[in-house]
Amino acid sequence: PICAKDISDDLMKEFAFLSGGRGKDKAWIITLPDNARFNEVPEETVSKVLTYLTSVPSQHESDTKFILILDRRLDTWTSVKMTLQKIAASFPGNLHLVMVLRPTGFFQRTFTDIGFRFSQEDFLLKLPVVMLSSVSDLLTYIDEQQLTPEFGGTLEYCHSEWVIFRTAIESFALTVKEIAQMLQSFGTELAETELPDDMYSIERILALRTEKYYQLKEDITAVTKEGKLLLSSFEEPDSGECSQDQHRERPGDWETVNRLLGQLREMETAFDGFWEKHQLKMEQYLQLWKFEQSFQEVKNAIEFLMGQQAELPDTGDSVPQVKQRLKDLGHFDGMAQDLIGKAQVVILHGHQLAANHHYALNLICQQCNELRHHSDLLSDEIKRKQMRLQKTLDLHTRLQQALQCCDEGAYLLANQQMDKCQSKEGAQKALQDIERFLESSSAYLNYDPQALHYDFESILTSELKCQIQSVQVKLENVRSMFENRQSCFKKLLDKHVRPVQLVAPRPENPPRSKSPLFSPKHGPPASPHFFWVFLSMMGRTPGTPPICCPAPRSLSSLTRRVCKGSHVINELIETERVYVEELFTVLTGYRAEMDNPAMLILMPPVLRNRKDVLFGNMPEIYDFHNKIFLHSLESCLGAPERVGFCFLDRRQDFQMYEKYCQNKPRSESLWRQCSESTFFQECQRTLEHKLGLDSYLLKPVQRLTKYQLLLKELLKYSTSCDGVQELQEALVAMLDLLKSVNDSMHQISITGYDGDLSELGKVLMQGSFSVWTGHRKGPTKMKDLARFKPMQRHLFLYEKALVFCKKREEHGDGYDKTSSYSFKHFLKMNAVGITENVKGDHRKFEIWYSGREEVYVVQAQTVDLKMAWLNEIRKILFKQQE
Repeated sequence: PICAKDISDDLMKEFAFLSGGRGKDKAWIITLPDNARFNEVPEETVSKVLTYLTSVPSQHESDTKFILILDRRLDTWTSVKMTLQKIAASFPGNLHLVMVLRPTGFFQRTFTDIGFRFSQEDFLLKLPVVMLSSVSDLLTYIDEQQLTPEFGGTLEYCHSEWVIFRTAIESFALTVKEIAQMLQSFGTELAETELPDDMYSIERILALRTEKYYQLKEDITAVTKEGKLLLSSFEEPDSGECSQDQHRERPGDWETVNRLLGQLREMETAFDGFWEKHQLKMEQYLQLWKFEQSFQEVKNAIEFLMGQQAELPDTGDSVPQVKQRLKDLGHFDGMAQDLIGKAQVVILHGHQLAANHHYALNLICQQCNELRHHSDLLSDEIKRKQMRLQKTLDLHTRLQQALQCCDEGAYLLANQQMDKCQSKEGAQKALQDIERFLESSSAYLNYDPQALHYDFESILTSELKCQIQSVQVKLENVRSMFENRQSCFKKLLDKHVRPVQLVAPRPENPPRSKSPLFSPKHGPPASPHFFWVFLSMMGRTPGTPPICCPAPRSLSSLTRRVCKGSHVINELIETERVYVEELFTVLTGYRAEMDNPAMLILMPPVLRNRKDVLFGNMPEIYDFHNKIFLHSLESCLGAPERVGFCFLDRRQDFQMYEKYCQNKPRSESLWRQCSESTFFQECQRTLEHKLGLDSYLLKPVQRLTKYQLLLKELLKYSTSCDGVQELQEALVAMLDLLKSVNDSMHQISITGYDGDLSELGKVLMQGSFSVWTGHRKGPTKMKDLARFKPMQRHLFLYEKALVFCKKREEHGDGYDKTSSYSFKHFLKMNAVGITENVKGDHRKFEIWYSGREEVYVVQAQTVDLKMAWLNEIRKILFKQQE
């Protein structure tokens, strides 16, 4: 559509205007004032102006009619005729009537009358034309209130003001339309934009949208103010009936502005309502996001603790073990209670959201119930295990008391001086001692195994049943021993004769200390020989009647050896538990804290997102020892011959230490950069560690070395026991692992190799050698011919290649002083040959390449080292032939 702004210059020529007046049939009046230059105006311009003038009323009314007043009182008939023709050709609206004020000059009026008479039929076919002689004739058709002063009317009209007002109205309408588009665009953006997954971005988007909302509100306020100002310009100071009628007769300007203001108010109201709902939804979305994040964190932590709890045993094989497990479970219960407290806080938060009619009410209630269920499950499971362990402790305590009673009884009998029992008085006193002991110990010696089974049925395992049975056998043996001794003494008293000489079992230890054989620390006999000795001490041997006989002399050395072996096994298991606990504290107290947002401010920038560098694969090592290896070792308490099997079954799992050791230089470098940071100090203070983190990062390396020392110690006391061969194989496996780790540590220091060393296979051996080189083909270098002094090279033997490097000592002090190996060249093993002996030195051997195109004379430091290398190379070559 044409706008006033587009044709303002043509409108200002005032060759046609819309005054606002209307005919008696409500047709709008368009006036063409007397303008001598009208016919010079291009027809296209006339068409545009008339089109615009007719469009103004048409915006508010349908079936709009127009009356055209053609003022040509000062014009000529020729001009009148041309004007009528131009109007007939270009008038765009429903032209109801054309009123022509004909020329007033005598000659022109005459020409007009004559010309119109002859042309009347032509005009009437196209235009309803009425020729008026004067203004008074015009008043017969149109009321004077609808005519402007130049036609004798009272309607005030200023064309320049009308153009200005029309331009302002249309500009206002355009602004309102733009505001509507902006609101629609903003609403579409709010509805269709996908929200991000992090809280900071969501809060940022909400802030930006709020800012944009207030900016749009300011724009709406400014436009409303502009519209009200425009509306007030149409209102007269006196708002009487006349002015109101006059307003109604205007061509819709006031109605247009008022309607646009009404639309603007409706848009603003709708926009405010939409924004209020959107803002509430965004805030609730943010609340839900924070709640779900807290929910997921606590749920994951509870599930992690549930997994840890599931691995905690609810039984044990001895009093110390059960007490330790109760202590561990108590510590675990403390962590669980802290976590359940956090879960309660999250649940309370969820209830608050639900009370505020959150849109995700069902989801929040569901997650609160899920969190409560997990918390109750964790708490109930810990209580169940505590109850079982406490009951297991009660059972072990009873069994221990019974075993102690057996030991005391055997010790009493062993320390009775038989030479003093030959007399009646001596026999009576010894019999009284026995009776007093039996009376004081009757509660333990007369244990009913059926009652024990009934009382502790809920916790009995096959191992505990075996222990009860073992204690029962010992109790029966002790009771039998006392019955035999009582029978002997009673016979002496009855016959009053010198009794047969009884040989009492001599205690191995002085009277002030009890024999270790009867200590409850020792389980059932470990071998048939042990069983024989035990029954002998009790007064019975297999296949013989009960008698009193001397203890075998070999008991002392065997007992000491078994005790020491048991001590080594206990040390292995106890240190393993400590090791697992230390790894756990490091992972939870340091590594997990690196993900704690509250600790982020204390962490130096160089440390952020680098926990995998600092801790390497320590989580993998912890999982292996905590879930698998510790339980395997604990199962060896009653079966020490299985220790070797434990190491051999898991030899592949121990390869993870190689990865940890290879990462150790990077870890130490990172630690040195930030060891003084507040973050590590705070973690150490919280854990109450006396040593820094670096000491704990060294624990896996130290533990790996400790295994082979304990295995060597265990082998000393297991020379003739079951499982010795497996122990020896386990020791060899751990020594091989240490060697492999050491070789791989050297390998990571190789520099200058253009490729991936892992493609060469596993490092089998590495070491420093003196090397001479020679070439059969090609020009020989003078320096090779003149090389009487050998090159010092560090050789790495891989499965697929032999790599030659030069060892370089880096400058630095302390930790910073490291060795590196500068790569020189390598030989593929599929083209390598060896000559085992070289004249002049038994430590030398030859390595030749590609049919002796290259020959390397290698001198080892010892003959044994040379043979070890030759054996490994020979194995590789044999495998290639296969």
